[in-house]
Amino acid sequence: MSIEARKPHDLNVSEALVAEAESLGLDITGAAEKGIALAIKAEKERRWKIENAEAIQADNDYVAKHGLPLAKYRQF
Repeated sequence: MSIEARKPHDLNVSEALVAEAESLGLDITGAAEKGIALAIKAEKERRWKIENAEAIQADNDYVAKHGLPLAKYRQF
């Protein structure tokens, strides 16, 4: 397991959220990192869908016109 470099950063967070997190014994820094990681993942997925929309549509059009390429081998 590698140790990631850390960068101190000031974040302005709702006092109510911090108080509730502390009362529940949550690791606020860990929760913030997880939230940022999820936001990054969601944004990358959103951008990928936009960048690949034409190819996705072409594939959907092909399937609509010709059906699934290996449909005759399906067991269900």
